[in-house]
Amino acid sequence: MSTPPRPAKPPHILIIEDDRVTRATLASYLGSNGYRVSEADSSEKAERILAETGADLLIVDINLSGKDGLEITREQRALSEIGIILVSGRTDDVDRIVGLELGADDYVCKPFNRRELLARIKNLLRRTMAMRRMGRRVHSFAGFSFDSASRQLRNSTGDQIALTRAEFELLRMMVNHPGEVLSRDRLSLGVTHRGQDSAGRTIDVLIRRLRAKLADDPKAPQIISTSHGEGYVFTAVID
Repeated sequence: MSTPPRPAKPPHILIIEDDRVTRATLASYLGSNGYRVSEADSSEKAERILAETGADLLIVDINLSGKDGLEITREQRALSEIGIILVSGRTDDVDRIVGLELGADDYVCKPFNRRELLARIKNLLRRTMAMRRMGRRVHSFAGFSFDSASRQLRNSTGDQIALTRAEFELLRMMVNHPGEVLSRDRLSLGVTHRGQDSAGRTIDVLIRRLRAKLADDPKAPQIISTSHGEGYVFTAVID
C-alpha cells in the first residue's frame, strides 16, 4: 500500500509589531484562518526566528523602536523575495512611498480592516509562491549577472547593484522576453503598485533609471533599446 502524501504545511507568517495587543490580536486572527504565525516585538527577535525557521511573509510595523520597519524591509529584500507588508499608524504618503521603493509589497494603515488585510495576504502569498515555483535562474548579459530568484544584479567585477522592486520587476520581465518589443502597457502589468499613468511616464522613468544602473547610453543603447511609438526592447545577448 502506498503512503499517502503528507499535507503541505500552511504558509508561515511572522508579525513584527511592538504593541502587544495589536500583535496578539492579529496573530490569533491569522491563526484562526489556517496560517502558522510567529510573533516578534523587535528586529532582533524577528531575525532569530527567520534564521531558525524562516517565513513566507512578514507583517512589519514601521514604527518599531531600534531598527525600524523600513530598515528591516531594506535588509530582508536584499536577501530574498519574501512577502513584506508594512503597517503604520501614520497616514501620510512619505512612509508608504519609501517603503515600496525599498521593496515592500504592500502597505496598510492602522486601524486596518482584518478581512481586507487577509485578502491582501492571500494575494501576496499566491504571487510569491508562484515566483518560487519558477525556480532559480541567472541571466548573463553585457558583463552583468542577473539572478531573478535572489533579486541580485551584479556587474563584471561582482559588485551588487541595488534595484528597487519596480526596477527589478521591469528588468525581470525584459530579460524573459529578449528581442521582443514590449509596450508600456504590457510592461506596466509586470510592475507592482503601478499608478494610473504608469503605462507612460512611470515606465519611462524606470527605463531611464535601469539604463543608468546598467551604464547603457540612452543616445546609443546596447541593452535596452527604444522602439519609437511602440515601447522598449531588450537587445543585449543573453548567455
